[in-house]
Amino acid sequence: MGTPAFACPSLEALIARSDPVIAVVCQPDRPRGRGLAVVAPETKRVAERHGIPVLQPTRMRDPAFHEALRALAPDLGVVAAYGRLLPREVFDLPAHGCINVHASLLPRHRGAAPIQWAILSGDGETGISIMRIAEELDAGDVFLQRAVPVRADHTGGSLTVDLARLGADALVEAIDGIRAGRLHAEPQPAAGVTMAPRVEREHARLDWQQDAATLERVVRAMAPAPSAFTSIGGKTLKVHRASAEATDHGVVPGTIVAAGPEGIAVQTGRGVLRLLEVQLEGRKALSPAAFLAGFRLPPASCLGG
Repeated sequence: MGTPAFACPSLEALIARSDPVIAVVCQPDRPRGRGLAVVAPETKRVAERHGIPVLQPTRMRDPAFHEALRALAPDLGVVAAYGRLLPREVFDLPAHGCINVHASLLPRHRGAAPIQWAILSGDGETGISIMRIAEELDAGDVFLQRAVPVRADHTGGSLTVDLARLGADALVEAIDGIRAGRLHAEPQPAAGVTMAPRVEREHARLDWQQDAATLERVVRAMAPAPSAFTSIGGKTLKVHRASAEATDHGVVPGTIVAAGPEGIAVQTGRGVLRLLEVQLEGRKALSPAAFLAGFRLPPASCLGG
């Protein structure tokens, strides 16, 4: 059970094993992109290449979906970024229940967007938890965890790729350990629980009252999508890359204090955020030099209104 690209390495790892993958459950095809063409989830495309049946219920409590699962008689359910909470009648259906490939070191960052929140929170490390599915969100007992450092150059996209690969390896290790009796699920600690809710538009808005280091993490966490953003001249300006500097210029946060090929420097609540790749609405992403060649910035322009 998985939908986006994050789940694909885990699915491929399962397909490579001797145990048959008898079905893939993913969310329905949805419109995507500027043309809003209907596109199949990444896991569906992998499944179809391997001739694996695909189920795409619109409702997790749909009796027809439950009947289809019962007919498959699965031994184990594996969940990786499916995108919906499973009701008990679904996660109890496989003979050995369901396990989840979760992209954080639980109990930290329970929820829909643990990768982005690890960067937003300034965590030095994150990782993968293989856990038993339970009714409370991401609160199930944990079989194993594997950690990785969060690098200063990690974006939401690049960290997702790294954790997807780590998750596939951890999943295989966990299944082998459970089968051999070497691994037993342990309850999560009661202390240290944090939540990682779904990323909303306001999470990506650059609040210039915040300090430069915080804003730099917002830019990285939201790259490549949905992208951090601000506004200029009434238009949305996406920020794809930026760096934080300690210098203060004693002006209102949001004020552009310098602009040239080396970047567009913006005063924040503390320090300067240097914008290194930007995209004005309706245009393509540009370097500072290319952007400034086609967009005039009056002296002391202010971003974000």
